[in-house]
Amino acid sequence: MDATALWQRYQEWLYFHEGLGFYLDVSRMRFDDTFVKKLQPKFEKAFADMAELEKGAIANPDENRMVGHYWLRNPDLAPTPELTQEIVSTIEQIEIFAEKIHTGAIHPPKAPRFTDIISIGIGGSALGPEFVAQALAPDFPPLAIHFIDNTDPAGFDRVLTQVRNRLASTLVLVISKSGSTPEPRNGMLEVKKAYTGQNLDFANYAIAITMPDSNLDKVAKSEGWLARFPMFDWVGGRTSEMSAVGLVPAALQGINIREMLEGAKQMDDATRVPELKNNPAALLALSWYYAGNGRGEKDMVILPYKDSLLLFSRYLQQLVMESLGKEKDLDGNIVHQGIAVYGNKGSTDQHAYVQQLREGVPNFFATFIEVLEDRKGSSFEIEPGITSGDYLSGFLQGTRQALYENHRDSITVTIPQVSPRTVGALIALYERAVGLYASLINVNAYHQPGVEAGKKAAAAILELQKKVVEVLQTTKTPLSLEEIAQKAGASEQIECIYTIVRHLYANQRGVVLQGNLGQPSNLKVSIP
Repeated sequence: MDATALWQRYQEWLYFHEGLGFYLDVSRMRFDDTFVKKLQPKFEKAFADMAELEKGAIANPDENRMVGHYWLRNPDLAPTPELTQEIVSTIEQIEIFAEKIHTGAIHPPKAPRFTDIISIGIGGSALGPEFVAQALAPDFPPLAIHFIDNTDPAGFDRVLTQVRNRLASTLVLVISKSGSTPEPRNGMLEVKKAYTGQNLDFANYAIAITMPDSNLDKVAKSEGWLARFPMFDWVGGRTSEMSAVGLVPAALQGINIREMLEGAKQMDDATRVPELKNNPAALLALSWYYAGNGRGEKDMVILPYKDSLLLFSRYLQQLVMESLGKEKDLDGNIVHQGIAVYGNKGSTDQHAYVQQLREGVPNFFATFIEVLEDRKGSSFEIEPGITSGDYLSGFLQGTRQALYENHRDSITVTIPQVSPRTVGALIALYERAVGLYASLINVNAYHQPGVEAGKKAAAAILELQKKVVEVLQTTKTPLSLEEIAQKAGASEQIECIYTIVRHLYANQRGVVLQGNLGQPSNLKVSIP
């Protein structure tokens, strides 16, 4: 396509939202009018599906749940007055609580102010708050935040070491929808132990963010924790950043949560428009469908050209891959759908994997995230007429052009600056794009059976470990792995038993291994 035709295509497909100062350019995706026309009936259905979802339809049939994260930023849309009031009152409670923490009206027993936060969560209860903290937290926040988002003992130790001298002024957020997810439960118990070790009553520092009457909620209530905030049955983890999950840590860091909600609300309004060219989320869904033939055949590479948006690709990994990566469609057909997401940031990637993006396997499409504002205030010229921000912009434009010249497609999202309003808008944009695309490919975007399968498998391994330890404790002589498996009633799980005893041995858990560790069949195992 010559330069004149490409300029005309750019103008034809450029989307602009004046209120948000937001641009979306899909002109470098090479779909044609025939493709768009062919997909139009699917989009009409997708727009209708989304409208029904927002009215309170059971959009997650596997779990018989409504899907209402859109109501969080516009409570008047909730299907009942009770839900509207619950959303409104929760936001008010969060703001009041954060204000009391900041002023010292609520303070720890042994200090005039809280200084730090440990936020304990996993998946959607961690990725959103981490992304927002990286993007929006002020340089000197009223409380510094530290995340525990795994069940890694060394990770627990690292965070607790960082705050060991300030534990007496550190809040702990425990975020878990069900209250029984192992990772946040383990983190809570590890952190609680640290408080006990400093003769601190954990309840004076702990905040629960969970569903009412969950296991965690019952513990927090019985122990008299500092505060409890609700999670809602109709909000999934990966779409929970605008609920208490994301708003509590954001408000405590001094981030304007009303602006985040307003930005998301404005983007929600824009992405409700049932016209393809006037709906930025629909334009994204169209581009994703085109890139991967509606089968996820190409990966989504996210390239934000701003340091503060470093974690956006990681946040989108869960939102996109957990929502769309499904074995079966809504009719029960085996479809193996999904879109793989990865990314880092520009211009760092121009010295890393952009080489492959331009000249290697063409198994991707790129999304550039452009931020117009270089910094607060003016920049000096590092060369005559050129600032460092000009270089960053030039690298983005140059990489986009270099990819297109070599037949690699890209999307460009442009925001005026990184602010609570624009971050809220970005989150809302991709939430809606995922919902529309899920309708196009006929999958349930709001459940995660694969994740649940992994949890069940992990639980089975831990049960097997208990049986193995019991066998070893009741047998005085060393046993081979095969003998352990037979006594544990797990003859088909010898490999698992080997990895279990190897892990116990490496951590001095009382297990003794005799023989060559690299030859499992010759090992003898015992607990003296």
